[in-house]
Amino acid sequence: MGLIKGVDYSSHKFYENRELSWLKFNERVLSEAGDSDLPLFERLKFLSITASNLDEFIMVRVASLIDMRTAGYDKLDIAGMTVQAQLKAVGKAVHNFVDEQYRIYNEMLWPKLFESGLNIVKNLVDLTPVQEAYVDKYFEEEVYPVLTPMAVDSSRPFPLIRNKTLNIGALVTKKDGSNKELEFATVQVPDVLRRVIELPLEKGAPKSVILLEDIIERNIHKLFLNYNIECTCQFRIMRNADLSIDEDEAEDLLKEIERQVRMRQLGEAIRLEVSEGTDKRLLKIIQDELLIRKEALFSISGPLDLTFLMKIYGLPEYESLREHSYSKPQEHPLLPSGCDIFNRIKEQDMLLFHPYQTFTPIVDFIKQAAVDPNVLAIKQPLYRVSGNSPIIAALAEAAQNGKQVTVLVELKARFDEENNIIWAKRLEKAGCHVIYGLVGLKTH
Repeated sequence: MGLIKGVDYSSHKFYENRELSWLKFNERVLSEAGDSDLPLFERLKFLSITASNLDEFIMVRVASLIDMRTAGYDKLDIAGMTVQAQLKAVGKAVHNFVDEQYRIYNEMLWPKLFESGLNIVKNLVDLTPVQEAYVDKYFEEEVYPVLTPMAVDSSRPFPLIRNKTLNIGALVTKKDGSNKELEFATVQVPDVLRRVIELPLEKGAPKSVILLEDIIERNIHKLFLNYNIECTCQFRIMRNADLSIDEDEAEDLLKEIERQVRMRQLGEAIRLEVSEGTDKRLLKIIQDELLIRKEALFSISGPLDLTFLMKIYGLPEYESLREHSYSKPQEHPLLPSGCDIFNRIKEQDMLLFHPYQTFTPIVDFIKQAAVDPNVLAIKQPLYRVSGNSPIIAALAEAAQNGKQVTVLVELKARFDEENNIIWAKRLEKAGCHVIYGLVGLKTH
Protein backbone atom coordinates (compact mmCIF):
# COMPACT_ATOMS: atom_id res chain seq x y z
CA MET A 1 0.00 0.00 0.00
CA GLY A 2 1.41 3.40 -0.99
CA LEU A 3 1.51 6.58 1.04
CA ILE A 4 -1.58 8.79 1.01
CA LYS A 5 -0.95 12.19 -0.52
CA GLY A 6 -1.29 15.13 1.78
CA VAL A 7 -0.82 13.11 4.98
CA ASP A 8 1.99 14.24 7.25
CA TYR A 9 3.37 10.94 8.49
CA SER A 10 5.76 12.72 10.84
CA SER A 11 2.81 14.02 12.87
CA HIS A 12 2.88 12.95 16.52
CA LYS A 13 -0.76 11.84 16.35
CA PHE A 14 0.21 8.72 14.42
CA TYR A 15 2.55 7.41 17.10
CA GLU A 16 2.43 6.16 20.67
CA ASN A 17 5.04 6.67 23.32
CA ARG A 18 7.38 3.69 23.60
CA GLU A 19 7.16 3.32 27.38
CA LEU A 20 3.36 3.52 27.49
CA SER A 21 3.23 1.01 24.65
CA TRP A 22 5.42 -1.40 26.65
CA LEU A 23 3.13 -1.05 29.66
CA LYS A 24 0.21 -2.07 27.44
CA PHE A 25 2.16 -5.18 26.51
CA ASN A 26 2.60 -6.02 30.21
CA GLU A 27 -1.12 -5.34 30.74
CA ARG A 28 -1.76 -8.01 28.13
CA VAL A 29 0.34 -10.46 30.15
CA LEU A 30 -1.55 -9.43 33.29
CA SER A 31 -4.86 -10.13 31.57
CA GLU A 32 -3.78 -13.78 31.42
CA ALA A 33 -3.47 -13.77 35.22
CA GLY A 34 -7.05 -12.55 35.42
CA ASP A 35 -8.42 -15.09 32.93
CA SER A 36 -10.57 -17.57 34.86
CA ASP A 37 -10.52 -19.98 31.91
CA LEU A 38 -6.83 -20.72 32.52
CA PRO A 39 -5.63 -23.25 35.12
CA LEU A 40 -5.02 -21.54 38.46
CA PHE A 41 -1.27 -22.12 38.65
CA GLU A 42 -0.80 -20.81 35.10
CA ARG A 43 -2.43 -17.58 36.26
CA LEU A 44 0.04 -17.41 39.15
CA LYS A 45 2.87 -17.79 36.67
CA PHE A 46 1.61 -14.94 34.50
CA LEU A 47 1.27 -12.66 37.52
CA SER A 48 4.83 -13.49 38.54
CA ILE A 49 6.05 -12.69 35.03
CA THR A 50 4.37 -9.27 35.09
CA ALA A 51 6.19 -8.47 38.35
CA SER A 52 9.57 -9.47 36.93
CA ASN A 53 8.87 -7.52 33.73
CA LEU A 54 7.88 -4.42 35.68
CA ASP A 55 11.03 -4.53 37.82
CA GLU A 56 13.24 -4.44 34.73
CA PHE A 57 11.10 -1.72 33.13
CA ILE A 58 11.51 0.49 36.22
CA MET A 59 15.25 -0.15 36.58
CA VAL A 60 16.03 0.47 32.91
CA ARG A 61 13.38 2.42 31.03
CA VAL A 62 12.07 4.64 33.84
CA ALA A 63 15.65 5.10 35.04
CA SER A 64 16.61 6.27 31.55
CA LEU A 65 13.82 8.87 31.58
CA ILE A 66 14.97 10.09 35.00
CA ASP A 67 18.53 10.41 33.68
CA MET A 68 17.20 12.49 30.76
CA ARG A 69 15.26 14.72 33.14
CA THR A 70 18.38 15.21 35.27
CA ALA A 71 20.41 16.08 32.18
CA GLY A 72 17.82 18.65 31.07
CA TYR A 73 16.94 16.78 27.88
CA ASP A 74 14.11 18.78 26.24
CA LYS A 75 13.40 17.13 22.90
CA LEU A 76 9.98 15.63 22.19
CA ASP A 77 9.68 11.91 21.55
CA ILE A 78 8.02 10.52 18.44
CA ALA A 79 4.60 10.81 20.14
CA GLY A 80 5.18 14.49 20.95
CA MET A 81 5.81 14.00 24.68
CA THR A 82 8.45 15.72 26.79
CA VAL A 83 10.48 13.68 29.25
CA GLN A 84 8.51 15.20 32.14
CA ALA A 85 5.19 14.32 30.46
CA GLN A 86 6.41 10.77 29.87
CA LEU A 87 7.40 10.34 33.52
CA LYS A 88 4.04 11.66 34.69
CA ALA A 89 2.06 9.40 32.34
CA VAL A 90 4.24 6.37 33.06
CA GLY A 91 4.01 6.95 36.82
CA LYS A 92 0.21 7.06 36.69
CA ALA A 93 0.06 3.96 34.47
CA VAL A 94 2.44 1.98 36.73
CA HIS A 95 0.42 2.83 39.86
CA ASN A 96 -2.76 1.67 38.12
CA PHE A 97 -0.97 -1.46 36.94
CA VAL A 98 0.26 -2.36 40.44
CA ASP A 99 -3.22 -1.80 41.87
CA GLU A 100 -4.57 -4.24 39.30
CA GLN A 101 -1.85 -6.79 40.06
CA TYR A 102 -2.84 -6.89 43.72
CA ARG A 103 -6.56 -6.82 42.99
CA ILE A 104 -6.08 -9.97 40.93
CA TYR A 105 -3.90 -11.55 43.65
CA ASN A 106 -6.13 -10.67 46.62
CA GLU A 107 -9.59 -11.01 45.10
CA MET A 108 -9.12 -13.71 42.48
CA LEU A 109 -6.07 -15.89 43.00
CA TRP A 110 -5.59 -16.11 46.78
CA PRO A 111 -9.20 -17.22 47.45
CA LYS A 112 -9.00 -19.78 44.63
CA LEU A 113 -5.76 -21.15 46.04
CA PHE A 114 -7.39 -21.54 49.45
CA GLU A 115 -10.36 -23.34 47.87
CA SER A 116 -7.90 -25.63 46.11
CA GLY A 117 -6.21 -26.62 49.37
CA LEU A 118 -3.28 -24.21 49.51
CA ASN A 119 -3.14 -21.39 52.05
CA ILE A 120 -0.52 -18.65 51.65
CA VAL A 121 -0.50 -17.20 55.17
CA LYS A 122 -1.67 -13.58 55.00
CA ASN A 123 -1.73 -12.59 58.66
CA LEU A 124 0.58 -13.83 61.39
CA VAL A 125 -2.37 -13.85 63.82
CA ASP A 126 -3.88 -16.65 61.73
CA LEU A 127 -1.09 -19.09 62.63
CA THR A 128 -2.15 -22.04 64.76
CA PRO A 129 -0.15 -22.87 67.93
CA VAL A 130 1.57 -25.73 66.07
CA GLN A 131 2.49 -23.41 63.21
CA GLU A 132 3.72 -20.70 65.58
CA ALA A 133 6.04 -23.17 67.30
CA TYR A 134 7.36 -24.40 63.95
CA VAL A 135 7.92 -20.88 62.60
CA ASP A 136 9.78 -19.73 65.71
CA LYS A 137 11.98 -22.82 65.74
CA TYR A 138 12.69 -22.40 62.02
CA PHE A 139 13.72 -18.79 62.64
CA GLU A 140 16.09 -19.67 65.44
CA GLU A 141 17.73 -22.63 63.70
CA GLU A 142 17.75 -21.63 60.01
CA VAL A 143 17.24 -17.87 59.68
CA TYR A 144 18.76 -16.13 62.70
CA PRO A 145 22.38 -17.17 61.96
CA VAL A 146 22.42 -15.48 58.54
CA LEU A 147 20.76 -12.17 59.50
CA THR A 148 22.62 -8.90 59.98
CA PRO A 149 20.41 -6.45 61.89
CA MET A 150 21.44 -2.78 61.73
CA ALA A 151 20.33 0.13 63.91
CA VAL A 152 20.80 3.78 62.96
CA ASP A 153 21.95 6.41 65.45
CA SER A 154 24.45 9.25 65.69
CA SER A 155 27.37 6.83 65.42
CA ARG A 156 25.87 4.52 62.79
CA PRO A 157 24.73 6.02 59.48
CA PHE A 158 21.77 4.83 57.44
CA PRO A 159 22.87 1.54 55.82
CA LEU A 160 23.07 0.77 52.11
CA ILE A 161 19.79 -0.78 51.02
CA ARG A 162 20.62 -3.04 48.13
CA ASN A 163 18.70 -3.00 44.88
CA LYS A 164 15.61 -5.28 44.73
CA THR A 165 16.21 -6.79 48.17
CA LEU A 166 13.38 -7.30 50.64
CA ASN A 167 13.94 -5.57 53.98
CA ILE A 168 12.21 -5.25 57.35
CA GLY A 169 12.30 -1.76 58.82
CA ALA A 170 11.44 -0.90 62.42
CA LEU A 171 11.21 1.97 64.86
CA VAL A 172 12.76 1.02 68.18
CA THR A 173 13.34 2.55 71.62
CA LYS A 174 15.88 1.53 74.26
CA LYS A 175 14.55 -0.75 76.98
CA ASP A 176 16.63 0.82 79.76
CA GLY A 177 14.84 4.13 79.25
CA SER A 178 18.13 6.01 78.79
CA ASN A 179 16.85 7.40 75.51
CA LYS A 180 13.19 7.48 74.61
CA GLU A 181 13.81 8.80 71.12
CA LEU A 182 12.68 6.62 68.24
CA GLU A 183 15.54 5.02 66.32
CA PHE A 184 15.43 3.34 62.93
CA ALA A 185 16.55 -0.28 62.53
CA THR A 186 16.50 -2.63 59.59
CA VAL A 187 17.40 -6.14 58.51
CA GLN A 188 17.68 -7.51 54.99
CA VAL A 189 15.70 -10.63 54.15
CA PRO A 190 18.47 -13.01 52.99
CA ASP A 191 18.16 -14.22 49.43
CA VAL A 192 20.29 -17.29 50.20
CA LEU A 193 17.31 -18.88 51.95
CA ARG A 194 14.04 -20.15 50.50
CA ARG A 195 11.39 -17.47 50.47
CA VAL A 196 8.45 -19.92 50.54
CA ILE A 197 8.42 -22.18 53.63
CA GLU A 198 5.96 -25.04 53.97
CA LEU A 199 4.27 -25.37 57.37
CA PRO A 200 3.40 -28.66 59.11
CA LEU A 201 0.21 -30.32 57.88
CA GLU A 202 -2.64 -30.32 60.37
CA LYS A 203 -5.68 -32.55 60.25
CA GLY A 204 -8.63 -30.97 58.48
CA ALA A 205 -6.65 -27.87 57.44
CA PRO A 206 -5.32 -26.97 53.98
CA LYS A 207 -1.61 -27.13 53.20
CA SER A 208 -0.09 -23.83 54.37
CA VAL A 209 3.02 -21.91 53.32
CA ILE A 210 4.48 -18.76 54.82
CA LEU A 211 6.90 -16.22 53.37
CA LEU A 212 10.36 -15.79 54.89
CA GLU A 213 9.90 -12.06 55.46
CA ASP A 214 6.83 -12.74 57.61
CA ILE A 215 8.82 -15.17 59.76
CA ILE A 216 11.52 -12.54 60.29
CA GLU A 217 9.01 -9.80 61.05
CA ARG A 218 7.31 -12.01 63.66
CA ASN A 219 10.67 -12.64 65.38
CA ILE A 220 12.34 -9.27 64.86
CA HIS A 221 12.37 -8.58 68.63
CA LYS A 222 14.95 -11.37 68.94
CA LEU A 223 17.36 -9.35 66.78
CA PHE A 224 17.23 -6.19 68.92
CA LEU A 225 17.30 -7.52 72.48
CA ASN A 226 18.03 -4.17 74.11
CA TYR A 227 15.20 -2.40 72.31
CA ASN A 228 11.41 -2.28 72.31
CA ILE A 229 9.93 -2.70 68.83
CA GLU A 230 7.43 0.12 68.31
CA CYS A 231 6.37 -0.72 64.74
CA THR A 232 7.65 -2.58 61.68
CA CYS A 233 7.17 -2.64 57.93
CA GLN A 234 8.43 -4.52 54.92
CA PHE A 235 10.03 -2.47 52.15
CA ARG A 236 11.84 -2.88 48.88
CA ILE A 237 13.55 -0.41 46.56
CA MET A 238 14.46 -0.23 42.92
CA ARG A 239 17.64 1.54 41.93
CA ASN A 240 18.72 2.99 38.62
CA ALA A 241 20.32 -0.02 36.90
CA ASP A 242 20.67 1.44 33.42
CA LEU A 243 24.37 1.03 32.66
CA SER A 244 25.92 4.09 31.02
CA ILE A 245 29.05 2.87 29.31
CA ASP A 246 31.10 4.98 26.92
CA GLU A 247 32.62 2.12 24.94
CA ASP A 248 34.79 4.46 22.87
CA GLU A 249 36.41 5.88 26.01
CA ALA A 250 36.61 2.64 28.01
CA GLU A 251 40.17 1.32 27.87
CA ASP A 252 39.12 -2.08 29.18
CA LEU A 253 35.45 -2.94 28.53
CA LEU A 254 35.50 -5.87 30.97
CA LYS A 255 36.73 -3.70 33.85
CA GLU A 256 34.33 -0.89 32.95
CA ILE A 257 31.29 -3.19 32.96
CA GLU A 258 32.47 -4.76 36.23
CA ARG A 259 32.59 -1.25 37.71
CA GLN A 260 29.16 -0.36 36.34
CA VAL A 261 27.59 -3.58 37.66
CA ARG A 262 28.92 -2.77 41.13
CA MET A 263 27.48 0.74 40.81
CA ARG A 264 23.99 -0.74 40.36
CA GLN A 265 23.84 -1.25 44.12
CA LEU A 266 24.66 2.44 44.63
CA GLY A 267 22.41 3.85 41.92
CA GLU A 268 19.71 6.40 42.67
CA ALA A 269 16.66 4.90 44.41
CA ILE A 270 13.79 5.43 41.98
CA ARG A 271 10.99 3.31 43.47
CA LEU A 272 9.97 2.36 47.00
CA GLU A 273 7.47 -0.35 47.84
CA VAL A 274 6.20 -0.56 51.41
CA SER A 275 3.61 -2.76 53.05
CA GLU A 276 0.21 -1.12 53.32
CA GLY A 277 -0.52 0.57 56.66
CA THR A 278 3.12 1.42 57.42
CA ASP A 279 3.51 3.87 60.33
CA LYS A 280 3.91 7.38 58.87
CA ARG A 281 6.93 8.13 61.06
CA LEU A 282 8.72 5.01 59.85
CA LEU A 283 7.78 5.69 56.24
CA LYS A 284 9.08 9.27 56.43
CA ILE A 285 12.50 8.12 57.64
CA ILE A 286 12.84 5.63 54.77
CA GLN A 287 11.59 8.13 52.18
CA ASP A 288 13.85 10.94 53.42
CA GLU A 289 16.98 8.79 53.65
CA LEU A 290 16.48 7.29 50.19
CA LEU A 291 15.32 10.59 48.64
CA ILE A 292 12.16 8.98 47.29
CA ARG A 293 9.70 11.26 45.49
CA LYS A 294 6.01 10.99 46.36
CA GLU A 295 5.12 9.58 42.92
CA ALA A 296 7.74 6.82 43.34
CA LEU A 297 6.12 5.47 46.51
CA PHE A 298 3.95 2.36 46.26
CA SER A 299 1.84 1.18 49.21
CA ILE A 300 1.36 -2.55 48.63
CA SER A 301 -1.69 -4.48 49.84
CA GLY A 302 -0.05 -7.89 49.82
CA PRO A 303 3.35 -9.57 49.59
CA LEU A 304 6.07 -7.40 48.10
CA ASP A 305 7.75 -8.80 44.97
CA LEU A 306 5.20 -11.18 43.45
CA THR A 307 7.92 -13.17 41.67
CA PHE A 308 7.67 -15.58 44.63
CA LEU A 309 4.57 -16.97 42.89
CA MET A 310 6.89 -18.83 40.51
CA LYS A 311 8.02 -20.87 43.54
CA ILE A 312 4.37 -21.62 44.34
CA TYR A 313 3.90 -22.66 40.71
CA GLY A 314 6.69 -25.22 41.16
CA LEU A 315 5.08 -27.02 44.11
CA PRO A 316 4.93 -30.66 42.96
CA GLU A 317 1.57 -31.85 44.29
CA TYR A 318 -0.67 -29.49 42.26
CA GLU A 319 -0.35 -30.94 38.77
CA SER A 320 -4.11 -30.66 38.22
CA LEU A 321 -3.88 -26.86 38.60
CA ARG A 322 -1.25 -26.52 35.87
CA GLU A 323 -1.51 -26.74 32.09
CA HIS A 324 -0.68 -30.26 30.98
CA SER A 325 3.05 -30.55 30.44
CA TYR A 326 4.33 -31.02 26.92
CA SER A 327 6.60 -33.93 26.15
CA LYS A 328 10.34 -33.52 26.48
CA PRO A 329 12.25 -32.23 23.44
CA GLN A 330 12.53 -35.02 20.91
CA GLU A 331 15.75 -36.62 19.77
CA HIS A 332 16.71 -35.78 16.20
CA PRO A 333 16.18 -38.97 14.15
CA LEU A 334 19.52 -38.53 12.35
CA LEU A 335 21.51 -37.52 15.44
CA PRO A 336 20.88 -40.12 18.16
CA SER A 337 22.69 -39.77 21.46
CA GLY A 338 26.30 -40.97 21.28
CA CYS A 339 26.61 -40.81 17.48
CA ASP A 340 29.66 -39.40 15.69
CA ILE A 341 28.29 -36.02 14.69
CA PHE A 342 31.15 -35.20 12.31
CA ASN A 343 30.47 -38.33 10.27
CA ARG A 344 26.73 -37.63 10.24
CA ILE A 345 27.06 -34.07 8.94
CA LYS A 346 29.47 -35.30 6.24
CA GLU A 347 26.64 -37.42 4.92
CA GLN A 348 24.02 -34.66 4.65
CA ASP A 349 22.87 -31.29 5.92
CA MET A 350 20.48 -31.34 8.88
CA LEU A 351 18.16 -28.77 10.40
CA LEU A 352 17.34 -28.85 14.12
CA PHE A 353 14.09 -27.38 15.44
CA HIS A 354 14.54 -25.93 18.95
CA PRO A 355 12.95 -26.24 21.46
CA TYR A 356 10.94 -29.07 19.90
CA GLN A 357 14.08 -31.11 19.33
CA THR A 358 16.72 -31.57 22.00
CA PHE A 359 19.73 -29.25 22.22
CA THR A 360 21.95 -32.25 23.05
CA PRO A 361 23.48 -32.56 19.54
CA ILE A 362 24.83 -29.02 19.82
CA VAL A 363 26.47 -29.80 23.16
CA ASP A 364 27.82 -33.10 21.81
CA PHE A 365 29.13 -31.29 18.72
CA ILE A 366 31.28 -28.94 20.86
CA LYS A 367 32.35 -31.79 23.17
CA GLN A 368 33.47 -33.96 20.25
CA ALA A 369 35.24 -31.02 18.60
CA ALA A 370 37.17 -30.43 21.83
CA VAL A 371 38.84 -33.84 21.62
CA ASP A 372 38.90 -34.45 17.83
CA PRO A 373 42.55 -34.31 16.61
CA ASN A 374 41.40 -32.93 13.24
CA VAL A 375 39.78 -29.85 14.80
CA LEU A 376 42.24 -26.97 14.79
CA ALA A 377 40.06 -24.06 15.93
CA ILE A 378 36.66 -23.35 17.48
CA LYS A 379 34.92 -19.97 17.26
CA GLN A 380 31.85 -19.61 19.47
CA PRO A 381 29.52 -16.72 20.42
CA LEU A 382 27.92 -16.76 23.89
CA TYR A 383 25.10 -14.47 25.05
CA ARG A 384 23.44 -16.00 28.13
CA VAL A 385 24.94 -19.12 29.72
CA SER A 386 23.38 -21.53 32.23
CA GLY A 387 24.81 -21.99 35.72
CA ASN A 388 26.68 -25.23 35.01
CA SER A 389 27.22 -24.94 31.29
CA PRO A 390 28.61 -27.99 29.43
CA ILE A 391 29.46 -25.64 26.55
CA ILE A 392 31.85 -23.64 28.77
CA ALA A 393 33.45 -26.86 30.02
CA ALA A 394 33.90 -28.16 26.45
CA LEU A 395 35.44 -24.89 25.22
CA ALA A 396 37.87 -24.86 28.15
CA GLU A 397 38.81 -28.48 27.44
CA ALA A 398 39.40 -27.66 23.77
CA ALA A 399 41.81 -24.85 24.69
CA GLN A 400 43.64 -27.13 27.12
CA ASN A 401 43.95 -29.68 24.30
CA GLY A 402 45.88 -27.12 22.24
CA LYS A 403 43.12 -25.94 19.92
CA GLN A 404 42.73 -22.28 19.06
CA VAL A 405 39.49 -21.31 20.79
CA THR A 406 37.97 -17.87 20.23
CA VAL A 407 34.85 -16.95 22.19
CA LEU A 408 32.76 -13.84 21.72
CA VAL A 409 31.14 -13.17 25.13
CA GLU A 410 28.51 -10.45 25.04
CA LEU A 411 29.14 -8.56 28.27
CA LYS A 412 26.15 -6.29 27.70
CA ALA A 413 23.52 -9.05 28.10
CA ARG A 414 21.08 -7.17 30.34
CA PHE A 415 21.28 -8.31 34.01
CA ASP A 416 23.54 -11.21 33.01
CA GLU A 417 26.64 -9.00 32.83
CA GLU A 418 28.03 -10.34 36.11
CA ASN A 419 27.62 -13.99 35.08
CA ASN A 420 29.18 -13.33 31.69
CA ILE A 421 32.16 -11.60 33.29
CA ILE A 422 32.73 -14.70 35.44
CA TRP A 423 32.51 -16.99 32.40
CA ALA A 424 34.80 -14.74 30.35
CA LYS A 425 37.49 -14.83 33.04
CA ARG A 426 37.15 -18.60 33.40
CA LEU A 427 37.55 -19.10 29.66
CA GLU A 428 40.58 -16.80 29.53
CA LYS A 429 42.15 -18.73 32.40
CA ALA A 430 41.63 -21.96 30.46
CA GLY A 431 43.52 -20.53 27.47
CA CYS A 432 40.67 -19.30 25.27
CA HIS A 433 40.92 -16.02 23.38
CA VAL A 434 37.93 -13.99 24.58
CA ILE A 435 36.54 -10.96 22.79
CA TYR A 436 33.67 -8.78 23.94
CA GLY A 437 31.68 -7.91 20.83
CA LEU A 438 31.63 -4.77 18.76
CA VAL A 439 31.63 -1.21 20.04
CA GLY A 440 28.13 0.24 19.99
CA LEU A 441 26.44 -3.06 19.16
CA LYS A 442 25.02 -5.95 21.13
CA THR A 443 25.62 -9.44 19.73
CA HIS A 444 22.76 -11.90 20.20
